[in-house]
Amino acid sequence: MQGKIERVCAAVLEKVTPKKRERSEMEALAEELERKVVSASKDFGVEADVRVEGSVAKDTWLSREGDIDISMRVPTTIPRKSLGSICLKIARKSTEGSKQIERFAEHPYLEAIVDDTRINIVPCYKTKRGEWLSATDRTPFHTNYVKKHLKEQMKGDVRLLKKFMKGTGVYGAEIKVGGFSGYLCELLILRYKSFVNALKAFAQHKKRIVIDIEGYYKGRENELELLFKEPLVTVDPVDRGRNVASAVQPKKLYTFVAAARAFL
Repeated sequence: MQGKIERVCAAVLEKVTPKKRERSEMEALAEELERKVVSASKDFGVEADVRVEGSVAKDTWLSREGDIDISMRVPTTIPRKSLGSICLKIARKSTEGSKQIERFAEHPYLEAIVDDTRINIVPCYKTKRGEWLSATDRTPFHTNYVKKHLKEQMKGDVRLLKKFMKGTGVYGAEIKVGGFSGYLCELLILRYKSFVNALKAFAQHKKRIVIDIEGYYKGRENELELLFKEPLVTVDPVDRGRNVASAVQPKKLYTFVAAARAFL
């Protein structure tokens, strides 16, 4: 059985890992967009730190399914109510000529389709860790954490986990899905070290699963019980007061548990 699982994983990994040409095209597009956002920021007189985030930056994206997330870290002197509108102007200018869709999470951001690739240009504040002014302020810290801790071979395990979750309909933290985010997938691999180990852990699920990679609540588990009520708790390594898995609806969690059991 173990050999069969390994063969299936190897076959899927071959399909979902971007090849050299696709990777270089994605990197070139990301660099070009980064330059355009920097240039547009200067045109509007905004001092922004611009960089690629998300799965492309962390090299955990799936072949033919790569989205490019670009963060614009702006000074805290820009008022919160103006953050979205100012950054939308910059994002629109930097993706002129492409299909543009205004999205809204905690504040407005722009989604654009450039060369058949979805681009998200998201504003956030240039803050110190723990001094968040908006939810997206954590994003660069998430990228840094994963890049620092995720070993090379684990990137393949993240890809397998993402593809498995997409196939079982539990991937995506947006409200309409209520599933697992890409960042949560990365943390699950950091915790369990491999795709198969992560499945084994969830397949045995009978009570609440609590993951605290940095051990923030070691010896203080009762505090954790009071703080987080969800059936799956994954303490954010860059923010001990946040459950990365808070968006995961019970139905999606138990769908994943059942799928893990079925696959194993």
